[in-house]
Amino acid sequence: MGDRRPTNRAMFWRIICRLFGANPGRLFVMLLALGAGAAVTAALLNLQVDAKRRLTTEFRAFGANVLITPRDSGSKGFQPDASTLDSSLYERIPRRNGDDLVAKASLLYGIVRVAPWDARSQTSDSRRTTSAVLVGDQFFGHDLAEIFPSEIVAEPQVTAVMGVAPGVAVSGCELGEQLARQLGVQIQQFVELQSNGSSLFCFINRIRRFGGPEDSQILTWLVTAQELLKQKDRASVIALNVPGNPASVQQYVSQLQSSMADVDVRPIRQFTEGEAKIYNRISGLLTATVAFVLVLTGLCVMAAMTNVAMERKNDVGLMKAIGGSVHRVLRLFLAEAVLLGLAGGMIGAAAGILLSIGLGKAVFGVAARPRLIVYPVAVALTIIVAIISAYPLRRLASIRPASVFRGEA
Repeated sequence: MGDRRPTNRAMFWRIICRLFGANPGRLFVMLLALGAGAAVTAALLNLQVDAKRRLTTEFRAFGANVLITPRDSGSKGFQPDASTLDSSLYERIPRRNGDDLVAKASLLYGIVRVAPWDARSQTSDSRRTTSAVLVGDQFFGHDLAEIFPSEIVAEPQVTAVMGVAPGVAVSGCELGEQLARQLGVQIQQFVELQSNGSSLFCFINRIRRFGGPEDSQILTWLVTAQELLKQKDRASVIALNVPGNPASVQQYVSQLQSSMADVDVRPIRQFTEGEAKIYNRISGLLTATVAFVLVLTGLCVMAAMTNVAMERKNDVGLMKAIGGSVHRVLRLFLAEAVLLGLAGGMIGAAAGILLSIGLGKAVFGVAARPRLIVYPVAVALTIIVAIISAYPLRRLASIRPASVFRGEA
């Protein structure tokens, strides 16, 4: 006998096509239920995946989340402290956490006397002289605001240093908004800094608003601050803004702690723990909603499948009467359920990902980024729901052909 598998396969697909065309209305209802379930599932899953990235981005706006301080330091934040650490530690800190860039800054604090400088009269205004915190920084990252959350109030379009007598040391600096207002200075003007019998002139190239005590500080280059404060190659603290979820941040911190045993590496718990709690709550809520939607979808499809099982008793009886086995008959209806789940999942998941973009904009203020991993997961979940929902078709296995033909089934 020849190989009958091609013939059986062709007949199998012919019967499947007939099954789909037997009741288009009910087919449409099941396809609509599966598609709607897949759309909601894909939208929520995409929001859940995007929420992790979004929260990480939002928490980065709060500034540094890891501090490296001298072991004997009693400082709990960015405060001047008598003890310092070797600024060469800055170069030993990895610049990446996984694929993400780590913003880092080596900071030196000190108290200086500040006075506005009049370039025309070549004198400082002693009446407006005040004390302020000088912060020298060596920074790596996109913007210093990643360490000190702030916004630039004023900066020149073109920077040009002029008006200071030749031979006078000049450095660029940034002033906090409150200090600039107190001194009565603007960008592209000068202030004189004095400390330990030394002085230098600072050219104001930016004014920043921090919204805190940093508004009364001066930021300049680390080398400049080290020279003025006579703290060569020293730093008060190294601040890091480490991206990633709480687990990856903690792993990064653990690596630093093991490689820098002579200093304190301390994560700022409020940020890492707060991010974890918020994400866990959002993730739990979205996961529960996805599960609820899939259950509702399964119940809708199961109700339709129950009606299908009742309508197809005669077809099953005839198939059994001409020699069809129970497994082959059930395989037909299972294939129908899988194809329905595949079609509904592919259409619904695509619509759901597009829907999540709008939902993300409404929830986070920024459109959610489509995640490719969500599409196959949503389609697979829809197929599983369709297969489970086909459970009522198992009752067709108990149908006896003779009972069908006598009208007893």
